[in-house]
Amino acid sequence: MILPIVRYGHPALRQKGIPIAEITPDLRQLVSDMFDTMYAAHGIGLAAQQVARPLQLTVLDVRGVEDRPSTLFLDGQPADVDAFMPLVLVNPEVTPAGEPVTGPEGCLSFPELYADITRPGMIEVRARNLDGQPVAFRCAGLLAKAIQHEVDHLNGVLFIDRMTREAKDSLKAELEALMAETKNALEKQEDRRHRATARRAARNPGLAWFAGVP
Repeated sequence: MILPIVRYGHPALRQKGIPIAEITPDLRQLVSDMFDTMYAAHGIGLAAQQVARPLQLTVLDVRGVEDRPSTLFLDGQPADVDAFMPLVLVNPEVTPAGEPVTGPEGCLSFPELYADITRPGMIEVRARNLDGQPVAFRCAGLLAKAIQHEVDHLNGVLFIDRMTREAKDSLKAELEALMAETKNALEKQEDRRHRATARRAARNPGLAWFAGVP
């Protein structure tokens, strides 16, 4: 199932994810839905916060991206990136393992906005997979950039927080417009919720007190 991707200005994007203690059927379904959502949006990574779930969970798939290659090392040996995809990371931890590299970056929660972001070019990753088993690897290139971007999301950090002041200033108008659009959508959503609650209470006056309807 394709889920709505929340946009800049939605409070979920600033929430730090809750560590996942158990792999449940509901979590497996969420992962499946997140992949459906990511693929439908033509993305290569999606964090739980982007579908309004404050969890330490992200999904990634960098297959098919030929102009920005990735490298992967398992147990210190080169490994096939495509065979490692799609990738689910539960409670991921990232450690820098290379020199800073600057390159273009975008985000599904910031449609059509891009900027150069500097991040370590190689990282070490520790996490659990969807079977609850530990995974550890080293990666570089696009995969390293994508994982760092998504792990930032899991901690309430957005890629605009990594931009230079000049880059962020150049996008000020677009960011303000996106923020206003999101705020307006949230206000309409809240208004619909209140109207629905009021209609239910009108049909059953005994529920009005519990619903908070005067």
